[in-house]
Amino acid sequence: MSTENKNHRPSWDEYFMELANAVAKRATCDRGRSGCVIVKNRQILVTGYVGSPRGLEHCDEIGHLFKKVYHEDGSVTQHCVRTVHAEQNAICQAAKLGIGLEGSTLYCKMTPCRTCAMLIINCGIERVVCEKKYHAGAESEEMFRAVGVKLEYFHEEVEEYEGQKA
Repeated sequence: MSTENKNHRPSWDEYFMELANAVAKRATCDRGRSGCVIVKNRQILVTGYVGSPRGLEHCDEIGHLFKKVYHEDGSVTQHCVRTVHAEQNAICQAAKLGIGLEGSTLYCKMTPCRTCAMLIINCGIERVVCEKKYHAGAESEEMFRAVGVKLEYFHEEVEEYEGQKA
């Protein structure tokens, strides 16, 4: 009988990223279905996924609410603003439950946006692990670098999604 273990036991980072991807299945915006898990000392503190604020209709029910953003370089991008990001929802969940996030690690689909990055910094989250890069994540990467938030990627590829460019 072979004693070789054919089961791949995931690393802690792989495990928590798989959980973030499972949480994403609850997301209610098909354009950016993502989830987030915040962990400290290998214990899950909170989770969050993309969705409309409580009591408001979801993209999956009534469609997207797009806004165009005009950038200094002349480019135009289109964003759905009906939803709260997964990272924001996880941070709100922690606040609601009275859970401190100081010294924790956040797992998410792609580089957090600028707003999420600022919230992450102010919560005292020390490490962010992303599956992929966000096409507009350079500013977040710089902020994390400036304050010492460790940022890691599973893959160096950029997450692409429908309607990214206006």
